[in-house]
Order: sequence, then structure tokens, then C-alpha cells
Amino acid sequence: MTPLALTALIFFLMLGLMALRAPIAVSMFVAGSAGYLLQAGWGPYSSFLNTQAFARFASYDLSVIPLFILMGHFASQGGISKALFEFASVVMGRFRGGLAMAAVLASGAFGAICGSSIATAATITTVALPEMRRHGYSPRLATGTLAAGGTLGILIPPSVPLLIYAILAEQNIAKLFAAAMVPGIIAMVGYMIAIAIYVRLFPGHAPERDVIPGRITGRLVLGVLPIGVIFAIVFGGIYGGLFSPTEGAAVGAASTLVAALAKRELDWAKFKHCFYQTAQASAMIFLIFIGADLMNSALALTQIPAQLATLVKAMGLSPLLVVTAILLLYGALGCIMDELSILLLTIPIFFPMIIGLDFGMPRESVAIWFGIMVLMTVGFGLLSPPVGLNVYVVNGMAGNVPIGESYRGVLPFLASDALRTLVLLLFPSISLWLVKYVG
Repeated sequence: MTPLALTALIFFLMLGLMALRAPIAVSMFVAGSAGYLLQAGWGPYSSFLNTQAFARFASYDLSVIPLFILMGHFASQGGISKALFEFASVVMGRFRGGLAMAAVLASGAFGAICGSSIATAATITTVALPEMRRHGYSPRLATGTLAAGGTLGILIPPSVPLLIYAILAEQNIAKLFAAAMVPGIIAMVGYMIAIAIYVRLFPGHAPERDVIPGRITGRLVLGVLPIGVIFAIVFGGIYGGLFSPTEGAAVGAASTLVAALAKRELDWAKFKHCFYQTAQASAMIFLIFIGADLMNSALALTQIPAQLATLVKAMGLSPLLVVTAILLLYGALGCIMDELSILLLTIPIFFPMIIGLDFGMPRESVAIWFGIMVLMTVGFGLLSPPVGLNVYVVNGMAGNVPIGESYRGVLPFLASDALRTLVLLLFPSISLWLVKYVG
């Protein structure tokens, strides 16, 4: 069998298993195993399995993933989201579509201590959806806003996909977090602008004027103060050189636990739930790691990825054109796969190709900028059919809203995503602006 035929077999087997609803990790593992066995035989395959799991999971850097996930679950279960939305409602309530903008603002602030898109969407939906319904927002705008706002959970640091990219590309986590700050804020502002335009073009989807819930009081400020303190401790400590990103994740989890206990909303059952959910999510991610490692090793044996990189370089294509093509592929893959699987499968293939091209920037700057571009693009999959995990989660919590309405509701936000991605693609300095201040 030719290398190209083997590569096609590996991908078709993986996609076929996914179509049969096999877990992503299993699909990658089985497809990778088939490709590896066909090329190397049982001996090398068993040796690879014997050593790869330990080599992957013995990495100290990987511990940052469950720690940030745990931090997000403490925030979700600790009642912090309600205080965030109340504060954001007072700030944005004076504008038309203000409650929808408040949901986006609360999602961005919650994402700053969460790192998970699904958790952000589900948590903010719990407190924001009843209020948006009570004030007369259409199901389309309400669910679309909350699904899109949830993506800020991975666009604004800490971000689990960005952590995985840093590990795969062997890049500095602190610098990647710094690079994601400005694009994340641009995403949040872009979503609020999209809402402002939408409610004027389609006035029936939001009240003419939201009722201002009240004024900013000491109680509201105290309610959101823990968010600012935790963010300052974690990222101030990381960028101030007091501790590493992994140690910062541990400090952040502990600080969020203290904040949740202070609000007296984290009982023993919720406390255990946080650890169970963290273990479940971490196990899922680590299993995908193993499946992706095996599949990437099988692909490496075919020599197709290396030949592809050589071909692209020999064709003399514009580096910007190559990145654009890769990002379009990410957008297509996002319709059938989750963002973590996409990163684990493709970064080992595309990253060496990108680093080998001349963008007129240092290699580290190219690696960081490409990571931000990938992060911006994989967010499309969280909103796009037929997967659209954020849309499914919010729609399920909304009850009797047709899924088609929710997908129509995210269209303005997808347009905002596309515009933001184009700007960041053409102007890498936006993503790299804060990086120069990180030692």
C-alpha cells in the first residue's frame, strides 16, 4: 500500500468511527493503531504503547490542565457567575440590548478564571437566560448570545486549548496568555457591537429599552471583587516572576476555592462534584492525547506530513496564503470535531510547516501568532453546525427552543468572528503587542 493510500485509510477510518458516534479518543486510537500496525508490525507498536503513555503523562507541564479546569469548576459552583451578571446588567442595562451585552461581559469576566467554553456558556446561561426571557428577548437572540459568549471562556486566558497548543508547540505559556489578552478583549467588544447592530436591524428580538436594574452599589462591587483579585494574583504572579504557570494554576484553584467558600454556596456535594468533573474532563483530554499521539506517529511513518511541508515550501506560496488555507481547514474540521481533538491531531503536522516559512518575524513570534490564530479559528466549531457544542448546551438548557433558532441566533457572532480573525491575520502585531512586555 502506498503512503498516500495509507494516509487516506487512517483518516477515513477515524472519520468513519466518528460517524458511528465512537468517542474521539477511541476513533484516533483505532485509526492510529491500524496505520502503525500496517507499517511497523506488532513489535514496534507494542513498544510504542509501552513507553508513550508514561512519556506523555510524566510531563510536569501537563498538570496545569487539570488545575485550571478545577479552578473553573470552583468558580462555576461557587456562585460567582450570579454576582458577575448582576454587576454587568447594571453597567450595560442602559443600552438597547443591554442585558444581552451584559451576558457577553459576564461571560468574558467569568472566562478570565474559567478556561472552558462549555462551562462558561452553561454557567452564565443559568443566571442570564431567565432574566433575558423576563425582559422580552427572543429565544433566538438570547440563546445565540449565550452560546457565543461562552466561547470567551477559551479566548480570554486561561484557556485550555491554548495550554494544549503551548505543550504541543513547546512554547511559553505565559507569553501565549499575554498574546491572547488583546484578541480576547476584541472578541468581547465585537460581540457587544454585533448585538447593538442586530437589535437595531431586527427590533422585535429585544425590548426597545431595557429597564435599568439599579445603580452600582458596594454590594455589587464586593460581589465581583473576587474575580479581579484572583485574576491579579494568578496572572500578576506569573508575569511578575513569583511562580510558574503551573504554580499559578494551583494558586488560582486555591484562591477560587477560598472565594467560593466565602460566598457560602459551595457545600460538600458541590465540592466533590468539582473534583469529579475535573477528573472526568482531564481523563478525556489525556485519552485524546494518547489517541492523537498514536495517530500522528502512524502518519509520521508514512512520511506524508514531511513531504507535504517540503512541497508547500517548494511551491513558493505566500506564507499568508498558507496560513489562510490552514485556518479554512480548521473551520471545516470544527464542523465535525471538537477543538481539543483538532489541535492534538493537526498541530504536529502543521506547526513545523508554519515555522519553516518566512513571515519576516522571529520564529517565536510566528509560533505565538499562529497559536492565537488557531485559537480564534477553532472557536468557530463551538458555534457551527452540525457540532456546535456551545449551541447544543445552551439550547438544551433553554428547553423548548428549536435548535434552528439557536443556530440562526449565532450568525451575527460568527460574522464578528470572521472579521476579527481577518484583522488578526493581516496585523500580527495586535496579538504580539503585550508579548514584548513578558520576560
